[in-house]
Formats: sequence, C-alpha cells, structure tokens
Amino acid sequence: MGVSLLNEDLLHNILTRLPALSFASATCVSKTWNSVSNRILSRPKLSSALSLNPSPNDAVNEVLHKILSEPIRPHFAIVNLAVGFGASKILWLVTKTLGSDIPVIVSVTNGIMGRDALTGEFKEVKWDADALISAIVDEGIVLTVGYLPGLKVEAIPLQRPAKTPQEPWIDNFVMDIKEYSASVSSCQFPVGIMLFGEATSDMELLLKKLDYAMPMDTFIVGNERGSVVYRSGNDYRSICDNTKDIEAVALVFAQDKDRSSGSIRFHIAFSNGVSTVGARYKADSVQTNFDVCSTRLMARREGQQELLDGQSILLELKNSMENHIQRPEFLIRVIKHRKFSIGAEKPMPRKSIAYHGVLGVDEEYLYVDGIGIKKGDIFQFYHSDPNAALVSLTVVHDVLNNIKMGKNSRRFMGDGDNSINVFGGFIFACYGRGESFFGRHDVDSSPFLENFPGVPLGGIFCCGEIVRPCTPLIGQHQGAGPISFCLHTYGTVYLVMSYAPPSVEQ
Repeated sequence: MGVSLLNEDLLHNILTRLPALSFASATCVSKTWNSVSNRILSRPKLSSALSLNPSPNDAVNEVLHKILSEPIRPHFAIVNLAVGFGASKILWLVTKTLGSDIPVIVSVTNGIMGRDALTGEFKEVKWDADALISAIVDEGIVLTVGYLPGLKVEAIPLQRPAKTPQEPWIDNFVMDIKEYSASVSSCQFPVGIMLFGEATSDMELLLKKLDYAMPMDTFIVGNERGSVVYRSGNDYRSICDNTKDIEAVALVFAQDKDRSSGSIRFHIAFSNGVSTVGARYKADSVQTNFDVCSTRLMARREGQQELLDGQSILLELKNSMENHIQRPEFLIRVIKHRKFSIGAEKPMPRKSIAYHGVLGVDEEYLYVDGIGIKKGDIFQFYHSDPNAALVSLTVVHDVLNNIKMGKNSRRFMGDGDNSINVFGGFIFACYGRGESFFGRHDVDSSPFLENFPGVPLGGIFCCGEIVRPCTPLIGQHQGAGPISFCLHTYGTVYLVMSYAPPSVEQ
C-alpha cells in the first residue's frame, strides 16, 4: 500500500537512481510506474565506457556495469576493441546482456577513446598497428550504447562472395539501406550512416556510390578498415560473424514514422591534418596491381609535355620540402572524373577526390597505395602536418562551442535557443594522429571534452577515417560542395548528437 501512495515527483526521483535492469523491472509494477518511467526516458541518451582490463570477460563486465548503472533502453551498441580480444566472443557477451533485439556492431580497431569504467578518467589509447604479427598483444574495449526515441537503428551488411564483381553487390547494399529506411520512415533515405569496413576491403567505390545515392543531409562517417562482426536487430537478417563474405557493415539511423518525441540532430565536424606541397601532375602510364591493391604510374607536370619518372617526381618533391627538418609521410590527392549509377539507372558524371599513400619510387615509376587511378587524373602531393591539424582543431573547438551556445544555423539549432541539449558524441581519428603526432596526449578529444564536459563520448583510431561532404558538416573541410570527398587520412571526424524537445519545433 505504501508503494502505491508514492507521489509522482518522489517516484520519479527514486526511479532515476535505479540501474537499468532494475529500472526495466520497475516499469512493469503498475501503469503509474510505467508512465513515470517513460517520462524519464523521453529524451535520447548515449552512454559509453572504456576498460583496459586484460581479461575479455572482466572488461566486458566493467563497461556493461558502468553503462547499465543508470536507466537506459538500448537501441544499438557499438563495441570497439583490440586485436587481443576475440570479436565473436565479445559479440556474444554483449548480446547476452543487452538482448538479441538490438543491432550490435563489434570492430577491431587501432585504438580507442573513452572514460574508464572504474576511474572516470578519459583516455586516448593507441595500439601497435602490427599487433597481429608482433609478440605484444593489446587488450582493451570501449562500449557505446544509444537510446534514440524517434529514430530506428539497424545494422545492414555489405555481403560479396569471393571472386565476384564488387559493383552489383554495392548496388544491392545501397538499395538495402534505402529499403530499410522506407520501411520504418516516411522517407526512403536515412538520417545518417556509420560505416565499418573490413580490413581487406576497397571502400572507395562503395563510398562514391553512397555519396551519389544519398541526399546532402544524410551524414556518412566511419572507419575504412577494421575487422567487423555484427548482429542485426531483426531476425530476418542473418547473424553474421567471422564470415569472409562481409566487406562492411552500416549502422543506419532512420526516422521512426510511428514515433516523434522532439528532434535528434547530428552535427559533423572535421579536423584536417595534411598540407599541400609541390606542383600538380597528370597521371600517365598507369598500371594497377590488384593482388596487393597498389598502383604504379608516371606523370607530367600539369601544362607540360615531359614525362617524369618516379625518381624525377620525388626529386621535385624534396626540393619543395627543403626547409622541413623532418620528412613527413607523403600522399597524393587525386581528382577523378567518373560516371556512377545504382542498378539500372543511367550513369551520371561525378567528380571525386581520393588520397593514396606514397609507397616509394624507382627509375621508372611512382608507387602508391590503392587502386582506381586512371590516365589523365590530376593529382598533387600532400604531407602529414601536425601544425595544420592544430589550426583546424581550433576551428572545430569554436564551432562546437557555437553548438553549445545555440549559435549554429537555424536548420539545426533554432535561432539562439538555449534548450538544445548535446547528449553524446563519437570520434573517428586517424591512427597517424594521437600523442606521437602532436607530442602530447588527448589532443583529438579536447574540442569535445572542453565544450561538453561530462557528456558521454566514445571513439576510435582508424585506418582510413570516413566523412562525407554533407549539409550538417561544420568546421574546416577541404573538398566540400559538389565534389565527392569521403575517405581521408590524418584527419579526425566528430559526430555530435543534440536534442531539441518538441516545444522548440513549434
């Protein structure tokens, strides 16, 4: 009798202090308790926790205990871990606790970011890129769980059987995303996509197809190369772990046509970490090695006829860099004119940009990482540049501060409205950055942490960070506008999530 007489304010205060599992049980006590519980979870929530415990079981228990220490109804989970942890086992452990009816993506990465589940200290942790072949095996995990009322979230795989052409399977993947969005929303296009690629996959064509197929207000962020297992939130999609047919998994965010509870907004910021050097060149005598995913080429300086071999190009590059004390890593940024289509559509022309790392030279050729370069493509050399990265981080800090102050565009924030709530974020940072790049730790996470102290934040160090030029993109960004430019290097991508209650939309 005493429990039933609790007034709603007191009940609200009690229920907000319960851990997630007890909170879920409390919602079943009565209609009143259920109503109060629904009000508590009327707003979206992101929760993230990190553990460096060397025991996979203990690490998973630590992050789950932290995340489930407060009320939350999981809509999705992202697990990022070191190679020392078995991805399939972690998937099973997380699904066992969070349930089999939500999408879960588990990816092996080059490093993680998050608050320690035991100490609360924020950490940026990078691991040995060659851990698979070294004697040192790294351990660690960051778990990010989201509750997004008003949105539907699903994990959709790109599957391609071995030795089959890539393009038709990519077309099927894009159509799967559009069909899912249309089935849960009033729109065939999702709000956004978080993309996790497999280590051996070539993501360039996929990203160009997605960019071509999706409207400018659909964000696309992610990690080009990892090792991914996943579980879908729906039974009709197969559970895939450790299958060689998976090239990528997309975590798709779509509007829920059956529910509206305010507006969740996604804001994308980008920190650039490269600078241009030297002249522009036109590719010539291009040869592709598909076995090792590399290209060798000769080139002419733009506007000149002399054909230059690899050593001549490198000499010009060194002369341009003569005032630099340390030799940075070099890349070429290639402008590509191609035609794209999805399925049976008529191919349409599209201009895109892609980075290719410089592998070396000989007396004939310049060797670069990746494929997809054609004779006549224009390229220019870029180099890794921590000073450029620091400048762009200052810009990112300022634009994130504008979100905090409600000074972003009306499209996202409302004109000067201070009731906007930033409730979480996620970072995709290049593995080449971090303490070894800047000379001090926790630099990449600082724009978010300084603007939103205490707000949950998870992140990873990537091998190829993905961000697409799109309407919600803010901060310094090269290649924005009509040029497709999705796959970066030495950059950091910030995904910031905010919420506007229903009254703001009126």
